[in-house]
Amino acid sequence: MLMAAPAWLAMLRTAGAQDGAWPPVFEAGRNQFTVVRPRTPMPQLRLQDLSGRDTIVTAKPGRITLVNFWATWCAACRLDLPTLASLAESRPERLDIVAICTDTKDLRKIRAFLGGLAVHNLACYVDAYGAAAEASGTMFSLVGMPVTYLVGTGGRVEGYIAGAPEWLSPAGAQLLQFYREQS
Repeated sequence: MLMAAPAWLAMLRTAGAQDGAWPPVFEAGRNQFTVVRPRTPMPQLRLQDLSGRDTIVTAKPGRITLVNFWATWCAACRLDLPTLASLAESRPERLDIVAICTDTKDLRKIRAFLGGLAVHNLACYVDAYGAAAEASGTMFSLVGMPVTYLVGTGGRVEGYIAGAPEWLSPAGAQLLQFYREQS
C-alpha cells in the first residue's frame, strides 16, 4: 500500500492539473513548491527600505507577488537573491517581487551583503518592526532559508518553496503562468 502511494498521488495530481486544480511541479534541489491551504490573504507588512524609509508592502490585485525571506548568514540566499533579481529584470507580466531580510536590522550590514551580489532592481526590505516575523507565526512559516511565498492574483497566499529555485527555468515560468491564469 505504501509503495503504491506515490504513484496514486501522482495520478491525482495529474488529474487535478487537467482541470486547473493543481499547479505544475516546480522543484529546487530537495524542495518542491508546496500548496498551502487554507489560502489566507497576505497582510500588509510594515517594513523599511534600504534607505531606512518606512513602507507598507502588500499584494496588488491582479498581480502575483513573490515574498522572499532571506538572511545575511544564509549561503543559499547568495544564489537565490541574484536569481530573483534576474527575474525582476526580465520584467515578467503582472509580477512583483519583495525580498525581506529577517536576521538583522543593521542597514549597513545588509547593504554590504547585497553589494557583493548582482541584485540591482530587486525590491529589498528590512523587517525593522517585526511585521514579517509576526506574519511568520500565522501564514509565512519560515520552513527554511531562503523561503519564497507565492501570493496569487487574488491576494491570497497560494504556496511556498524553500531553497534557491530557478525561477527563470521553464518549470518556474509554468508555475508563474499557472497563477496568472487563476484570476
